[in-house]
Amino acid sequence: MKPAAIIFDFDGVIADSEVVSARAFSQALTAVGLPTTPDEAADRYTGLNRADTLEAIAAHWGERTPPDIAQRLNDHMTHAFSLGIEPIMGVIDFIGTVSHLPLAIGSSSTSAYIRGLLGQFGLEHHFGPHVYSGREHVTRGKPHPDIYLHAASVLGVDPREALIIEDSPVGARAAVAAGAQVVGLCAGGHCRPGHDARLREVGVHHIASSYGDVARLLSFGVPD
Repeated sequence: MKPAAIIFDFDGVIADSEVVSARAFSQALTAVGLPTTPDEAADRYTGLNRADTLEAIAAHWGERTPPDIAQRLNDHMTHAFSLGIEPIMGVIDFIGTVSHLPLAIGSSSTSAYIRGLLGQFGLEHHFGPHVYSGREHVTRGKPHPDIYLHAASVLGVDPREALIIEDSPVGARAAVAAGAQVVGLCAGGHCRPGHDARLREVGVHHIASSYGDVARLLSFGVPD
């Protein structure tokens, strides 16, 4: 496979943050009488932007949802993330190997948050201006394909010639709908047995358990 560009999701694909988010969501919801395990939080909310997450919580819990749930979630997330986020294993070497290609990020998170962690990981220079947020650059977030279509358009590539790396079923649906080749990455701390099957169900073209797998798919020699 020789893609014209690679577009990355961020949380769970570059930053190993989805497992941290799931634990924080679990703690915040359980503390207000909405018992939720980290696995349940990961299944229900991974890949959604904050507004859609709040809608999903309200839809699931109805009138039991406290009016200040957004602030409670934010407080738990701020504390959890202040303890540090690590990159997905192998991603730094992988990005260095594919840096000759046009690269972009299409994420549900804010661009300021993404750029902050890219700076910590030493990766920001690989993406330059091509950091795109579903909250800032498009009207509709994932699972709509808009963020990936936008990223491909600004990169100047046909989305059908791009490779998108996603970790969540929500994000994978967006990537598939964009018409790209899609790798379902199961390398994050939130990926449990059966995660690959969930990604296959939404139509990803390839499953990778590590960035070594992705490199082999692209015929680049990147170690696990």
